[in-house]
Amino acid sequence: MHGHLEATASLPIATRPSQYLGEAEAVVGDARNAPESVVEKRVSQAEELLSHVEETGSDEADEHVEQARELTDEILSKLE
Repeated sequence: MHGHLEATASLPIATRPSQYLGEAEAVVGDARNAPESVVEKRVSQAEELLSHVEETGSDEADEHVEQARELTDEILSKLE
């Protein structure tokens, strides 16, 4: 998930989506190698941030965002 969010940083993206994606990337970065409770909290925060991104202005970035959303759902369903 972090890789998909990180990949959007080098793509031409509208300012507001870029801010949400940057914050989501940082939050997910905090979750790596963290206890399960922290992972769940951070991934939930990333899910909320990603919910504010409809279109980025880049088809490639939109694909990365969709993959990140799918991974978010997968991770949270495994933690339930």
